[in-house]
Amino acid sequence: MSGYQRLDAVIATDINMENENQPTGVVIASSKLTAEACEVRNQTVNWQSYVQGQMISQDDYHAIADYDCMGEEEKNIIIQNKGEQLAKTCLSLLSRLTRDQTIRYILVLVDDLLNEDKGRVAIFHDFAKKNNVNLWSSFFGLLNRQDQFIINQAAVITAKLACWGKARLPDNELNFFLKWLKDQLTSPECEYLHSIAQCLQLMVRIESYKQAFFKMEGITSVVATLLRINIGFQLQYQLIFILWLLSFDPRIAERMVGNNAVIPVLADILRESEKEKVIRIIIATMRNLIEKPEEKKRETSVALIQNKLLAVLSILNGKPWADEDIQEDIEYIYEKLNEIVQDLSNFDEYAAELRSGRLEWSPVHKSEKFWRENAHRLNEKNYELLKILNYLMESSTDPTTLCIAAHDIGEYVRHFPRGKTVIESLGCKVKVMKMMTHDDPSVRKEALLAVQKIMVHNWEYLGKQLKDV
Repeated sequence: MSGYQRLDAVIATDINMENENQPTGVVIASSKLTAEACEVRNQTVNWQSYVQGQMISQDDYHAIADYDCMGEEEKNIIIQNKGEQLAKTCLSLLSRLTRDQTIRYILVLVDDLLNEDKGRVAIFHDFAKKNNVNLWSSFFGLLNRQDQFIINQAAVITAKLACWGKARLPDNELNFFLKWLKDQLTSPECEYLHSIAQCLQLMVRIESYKQAFFKMEGITSVVATLLRINIGFQLQYQLIFILWLLSFDPRIAERMVGNNAVIPVLADILRESEKEKVIRIIIATMRNLIEKPEEKKRETSVALIQNKLLAVLSILNGKPWADEDIQEDIEYIYEKLNEIVQDLSNFDEYAAELRSGRLEWSPVHKSEKFWRENAHRLNEKNYELLKILNYLMESSTDPTTLCIAAHDIGEYVRHFPRGKTVIESLGCKVKVMKMMTHDDPSVRKEALLAVQKIMVHNWEYLGKQLKDV
């Protein structure tokens, strides 16, 4: 059984997390949507008043009132015999009625209906197709409501309709919905992050949806949410689950390795988490990152080593696990990292450190021998490492990172004859000079030293040229 299949078997019940009526489901205790849905189920709607007020038709009244008062067995019979009429009624009521309490009730009814049997999405799709109804707009229209429960319950239903049947969201609707989910995920005001994450957990299982989410920089939004303070282990699990699903695509996995934040944030959570489900999904994601982009296997391993994961994996390797697949994945990663670390060069470690975006005063930065032998290698891959240093000087707020970035630029110029020309063309020199006015005295000091190296190098080079003449 493949890694996808065996892990999928372990956590399949974690996907449908918003329905407390499912005996096999897993409930998110902290899910706001789940808690509010329980309250909605305990309410009643006076359908008689709606039909008397001619706000709904007699057909819709009988369909919803009969279904609403039946037990589970009788409801199943209605769905089997009059499923499309029930779908028609629910969609009609959602479009015609305006009272928030009633819209809430109908949405919970629809969600429960789908959760009891995923195949029931076909009822809605079949009705929409036969009657030329745009099913997606029926729920997208609710995303503009003021009531946040209505908005997020409509989103969850949309995700289920888009994933549990054969019908797929057309490109325009797909891009709209994924962008909406992404915006909600990164919004500091969103109180329904568990539900937004649940939608994405469903969506990125579908290959075309996965590619669309990836193209709109979805990984960045997931990582940004993971970096928030105190989001809780359940949301951590859901978000890493999304990364795990994305990592099954080799091209996406390669980009995840190249992303300066993915591996560091996974490493940080792994060090801190005590929840087995969180550890399991992180380890599974890391294994995917090592296995999928074959030509990037070494780079991925080095990045994991650079984030101090060998010691963490050594500890995890000695623990007993209820899930034997965790042990297998830990052993696999630990073995691969140990193979790589045996022949890891100083330059490999240095490059991995820069790619991680977390700079420390490790010995290589101050090693004259390292810079003498490796300065020219910062020109490789179209000046990749110099561009990273340049980016860190521009974006980082960490004084240590800024100090080291300025120091390394100075050492590069000092040891590579044409270094001054290169850093000027990349814009590094301007950023180093700007750092001479930084608030932190250590940053000012390193920036000044780097500028001095640039100027001294200039005079030494000029002197050599004159001597040769």
